[in-house]
Amino acid sequence: MKTIIGSGKNPDEMKKNLEVVKELYRAAEADVNDITTFVSQFADNGYFYDVSAGKKYYGKDLGNVVAIYHAAFPDMHRELDEFYVLEDMVIVQLSLNGTHKGPLELPIGTIPATGKRMKTPCADYFKMKNGKIEYFHCYTAATVLLTEIGVIGNIGAAIAGSKA
Repeated sequence: MKTIIGSGKNPDEMKKNLEVVKELYRAAEADVNDITTFVSQFADNGYFYDVSAGKKYYGKDLGNVVAIYHAAFPDMHRELDEFYVLEDMVIVQLSLNGTHKGPLELPIGTIPATGKRMKTPCADYFKMKNGKIEYFHCYTAATVLLTEIGVIGNIGAAIAGSKA
């Protein structure tokens, strides 16, 4: 895991912001699944935005994301590759890893378990304020995830000029 902390007005605050984000990830791990701790890392008006699903979560619903992914991927592990801390922003490059053993609930519908493994790239952006997460934007490579779990099959056949 690589961590880069930029120069800024308050290096101690930047390090604390990094620790808050690390605690959020720890709480979301499958073997921990601590939704209360996950939610407690957010400011009162903070939100989580699952960009690929087009859905924002606020208040008591913040824990829904952890519950949804835990139900679909009960062995979910986030491989945290790189952290970048710049003033009040923490940016994380990671992958989501797990086996699709349960229903994956999305705003457009539910994908039944496929039993397939995923190792999906992801980038997360956190805006911090007073030691809490003001917002968390999660950019999961949804096309990769859907391909890995078998939802997107022979996409080559649908592409004009493809020899698939």
